[in-house]
Amino acid sequence: MSTRRQQVFGTDVPVALVLGSGAKRVGNSIARLLANEGYQLAIHANRSLEEAEATARQLREIGTPAIAVQGNIAVEADARRIVRETYQHFARIDVLVCAAAIWRPIKLEEVTAAEVRENFEINTLGSFVCAQEAGLLMASQPSGGTIILIGDWAIVRPYKNYAGYFPSKGAIPTLTRTLAVELASRNPRVRVNAVLPGPVMLPADLPPAEREHAIAGTLVKREGTPEHVAHAVLALVENDFITGVCLPVDGGRTIASGE
Repeated sequence: MSTRRQQVFGTDVPVALVLGSGAKRVGNSIARLLANEGYQLAIHANRSLEEAEATARQLREIGTPAIAVQGNIAVEADARRIVRETYQHFARIDVLVCAAAIWRPIKLEEVTAAEVRENFEINTLGSFVCAQEAGLLMASQPSGGTIILIGDWAIVRPYKNYAGYFPSKGAIPTLTRTLAVELASRNPRVRVNAVLPGPVMLPADLPPAEREHAIAGTLVKREGTPEHVAHAVLALVENDFITGVCLPVDGGRTIASGE
């Protein structure tokens, strides 16, 4: 482990909890990169527990202490227990990444209040409760800690058929800044940032025309990868002079004119 990381976290090995890291998606890539950087890992899943356990087992086989934790972050008791289980197992928590989310297309005419509520309960409220619980534990540690929320680039340029989803992600920048202020007032070594992914790991069943449109809307003219998001997370974790920031990882799609 590097001297710099020892200065940040002390001589003990740091611990990361990555929500939504069981299935082989963005969260899993983030967890594996953090493990490669020397972190002990808590791999979280709700329905993908077998995959989470498999990832934890693979990490242990290469010498990384890792556990799998299960729960529905939309349920407050589950969300708090997931964080507490991680803290009790490792006796510390240095990084929380909130990568658990739902994202599905529904035409505006078919969106119900229940649909909007479910998006908020998972994408917004679940992230809030986990970040609140972990952040207050981090504030009690001399070394502090880092929280990374996952938003969405398209909250500034929303596209059709996701009216039930975008409001839940639109709250992430405000949540990021709010928690950054609140937690720093308790321990200035606790930082909160967000990553706003663009067209990364597009669904396999996405119609070709929609895929081409998403890629054409970037400045780099290609789809991103989960690793692009993971490296952005790592950069925000490692830079201890950044807090309250929302970083688009979108190939320039936020500023592209579309022409």
